[in-house]
Amino acid sequence: MSHTALARKYRPRRFAEVATQEHVSETLRRAVSADRTGHAYLFCGPRGVGKTTLARVLAMALNCPARTVEGEPCGTCESCSLIWSGRTSLDVVEIDAASNRGVDDARSLRERAMYAPSDEHRFKVYIVDEAHMLTREAWNALLKILEEPPPRVMFIFATTEPQRIQQSASPILSRCQRFDFRRLGVADIVARLEQVIGSEGARASGEALRIIARKADGGMRDALSLLDQVLALTGGEVAPGSVREVLGLVEEERFLELFDIIHGRRHRDVFAFVEALVDEGYDLVEFYHGLVESLRLLLRVRLDGEESVDAGSEYRAALEARARHFEAADLVRMLAMAADLESQGSLKRVSQPRVLIELLLLRLSHLEHTVLIEDLIEGLGGAPARPAAGPKPTPARPSPASRAKPPAGRPAATRKTASRHRVSSTPPTADSSGAAVSDPQPAGAGHASSTVAPPAPDPVSSSANAGGDPASAFERVLAGRRGMLRGGLATVLKGARVQNAGERRLRVTLPHGMTHEDLPPNSVPSLKKALADHLGYAPEIDFDEGREERPSAPRAVSPQQVRQERLEELVEREPLLARAVEELALELVD
Repeated sequence: MSHTALARKYRPRRFAEVATQEHVSETLRRAVSADRTGHAYLFCGPRGVGKTTLARVLAMALNCPARTVEGEPCGTCESCSLIWSGRTSLDVVEIDAASNRGVDDARSLRERAMYAPSDEHRFKVYIVDEAHMLTREAWNALLKILEEPPPRVMFIFATTEPQRIQQSASPILSRCQRFDFRRLGVADIVARLEQVIGSEGARASGEALRIIARKADGGMRDALSLLDQVLALTGGEVAPGSVREVLGLVEEERFLELFDIIHGRRHRDVFAFVEALVDEGYDLVEFYHGLVESLRLLLRVRLDGEESVDAGSEYRAALEARARHFEAADLVRMLAMAADLESQGSLKRVSQPRVLIELLLLRLSHLEHTVLIEDLIEGLGGAPARPAAGPKPTPARPSPASRAKPPAGRPAATRKTASRHRVSSTPPTADSSGAAVSDPQPAGAGHASSTVAPPAPDPVSSSANAGGDPASAFERVLAGRRGMLRGGLATVLKGARVQNAGERRLRVTLPHGMTHEDLPPNSVPSLKKALADHLGYAPEIDFDEGREERPSAPRAVSPQQVRQERLEELVEREPLLARAVEELALELVD
């Protein structure tokens, strides 16, 4: 006897046997039982999830002479056997719309539908598979008969792409009852495969069946076909190794080895790793898909623990050990980089993806570790832990010497860092230890005695009323705290050339291509006010416009400049961060 494929041999014959589609099968069964079936149905969903199967079961139930009161067909009578096997039946016709998609085919179908069923108790059922392949003209030819069908005639359209029907023939959707089929979960597929394995008298491990179920990607037909293929190789013993051999999958140990290479930053080992995969005949595209899945599992283990992953105990323990080497943020970036390779279509455009795979793995091995700003500040001694609930104690104000002298064991701040700290407006003196100390206020100088020291002066006003030339004050304004010059004026003036033009007068030469009208509104008053805080008076400002032709559009701000300005804002908020940026060469990622 000829062998029958498992996908056909174990196709359901009753509504109750259809796995995971109870929202469809139960509705149709009740409609048959109560004689409330519609005249047109649209079954939508991925391939291999039971669309055509349920269409046949519905046709069997409508024409079965031994149908139960609950609406289930017997599945064994002559009518049910003909319909279930897809053979010729007078009242149930299956049409492949991929090869019968024209308007003439639709007209022929419409004419045949006008004939009555072979028996007054039977239904004429037309099952149109791949319905999205029908042309717009074919849908228009069927529109009238779908709106006013003859008695006891039913149309069932099955499609994997309902959006194409929406685009080409949207009126059809309002004339059909639509059912959306779900993808099958791994657990449901494994349960069904175990039943088939038992019926076939074969043996299989749970891990082997899980590999087949994951490879099937939610389709029961694909899972049964893969199981049939593995059984043909092994002769009745299904093991994980044989499944990977048949499907061309990369062993899990290879991905664990790759994670060790990435963690150890062994960049040169990437080439040997990929070369070994090629020499052993692995498909690099299949390896890429396995890499994305392994990164996803590693991230899930890092966030939820190894018990959240549906895999073997040894593999889960190995993932748990590797997950400790990576932060969750790093795994997210690695997964995003890997996913971009397929989303951009790069793998589909090249015949030899080896270079792309090697480049991806090298980028992963060179990936810098992410450091949270909060953790960095806390490691530098800033941002003390929040005290427990209750009244906050009054912090003791440190002495001037303790403020000026850095803590023991910590390097002194560089010039860039120091420029962002608050400075005193009075000349410093030196104590016995050599540390810079602000000169205390003399007693009886007209100030009331108080235990609270005056607030530290603002950096932008540290030279207020101190005199000086306007050009130097201009430089101090631009180097001071952000926010004094509003509307982007500080960014514009950083490219200007400034010089003294006499007593209390300043000449500002704007960047080439700019004129006085290009400055933000209220620029001159804002600039004069900032200079007055440093000089004690508001100097007159003369603007020299650029000699070149004005540009047609304003200059675009690069992403690097945006990130740099954002980093400067963070540094202003937490001065300790400035020293970390300089010493560790940090840059803002997001």
